[in-house]
Amino acid sequence: MMDGGLIRLMAVAVVVGMVLIAIPACSRFGGSDEGVAPGQTAPLSPEAQATGIKAGVDPIGTTTDGQLTVDGRTRTYHLYVPSSLPTDTPVPLLVALHGGMGWGTQFEANSGFDRLAEANGFVVVYPDGFGMGRNNDRLRTWNAGMCCGPAMNNGVDDVAFVSQLIDEISATRSIDPAQVFATGHSNGAMMSYRLACELSDKIVAAAVVAGTLAVQPCTPSHPVSFMEIHGTGDKNVPIDGGKGDRSLVQADFPSPRVGIATMASLAGCTGEPTITTAGDLTTTSWSPCDAQTEVKLAAIAGAVHAWPGSAPTRVNLAGTPYPGYDASREVWAFLSTHPRRG
Repeated sequence: MMDGGLIRLMAVAVVVGMVLIAIPACSRFGGSDEGVAPGQTAPLSPEAQATGIKAGVDPIGTTTDGQLTVDGRTRTYHLYVPSSLPTDTPVPLLVALHGGMGWGTQFEANSGFDRLAEANGFVVVYPDGFGMGRNNDRLRTWNAGMCCGPAMNNGVDDVAFVSQLIDEISATRSIDPAQVFATGHSNGAMMSYRLACELSDKIVAAAVVAGTLAVQPCTPSHPVSFMEIHGTGDKNVPIDGGKGDRSLVQADFPSPRVGIATMASLAGCTGEPTITTAGDLTTTSWSPCDAQTEVKLAAIAGAVHAWPGSAPTRVNLAGTPYPGYDASREVWAFLSTHPRRG
């Protein structure tokens, strides 16, 4: 029989995972009733349009499942390599972190980053968080600081895992160290903040959905470009912080607005931010910043916790995805234009 402590730990993991869940795996991509694929055809913000990134295409590259031993624990990941990459220049690497209770291939299906990688020539890796059960593969989470679940409760060193994973991939692929990026949803977004704080010698920029800065202190050794995409109707991680109506544990989350402003301060951004509004989208941009970095908040009026532009699944947990914003393509548009300079 399980003792009371383990039962309580499992209960906390379940609840936190439900609060910070990524959209579960689905059999198709889709951001609308017609099944539009993320990264393909949804309207882009003016800033993203200016980057000229290509819309997603069918991913016909190769996938690899791998594992590493980090801090005595076996960690797993899923790697996608496009069918055609430049042979004369190193390519970007995107580290894509699922939300609480998710897993790597689930986030692969939900985000559509393989499609964008195929079209735009970058490698993407989907690490698996640390969970429960014999193989630590249930209720996977990331230790992002103040949350979440099994990873936090067990003091898992996810920063070391991602660092070693980047080294592993770079040893076998021609990766450009000036273009190693992070993205994530919810708990995975919070983990991306932690990577920007504690692994800025390798993580050049991050762009996330529905996260917040959940680790203190944050002391990056290098300036990091950062973008937060957040719905004003998010009831799981409220944009102004506090206890969301969908937060089953009533977690008192730090405000994402404060978190992204903190990242701007740490990046050495000067002056007042520029605020622009187009339809439901209000963008707050901080620049100039040190080493030509940029920090940005994209607030979507009425959007909820779900990844914008993704398939509408398990809406009782994260809400119905906002259909008019392709978060995956916006993420890549920001990251691809913010390599490390200098």
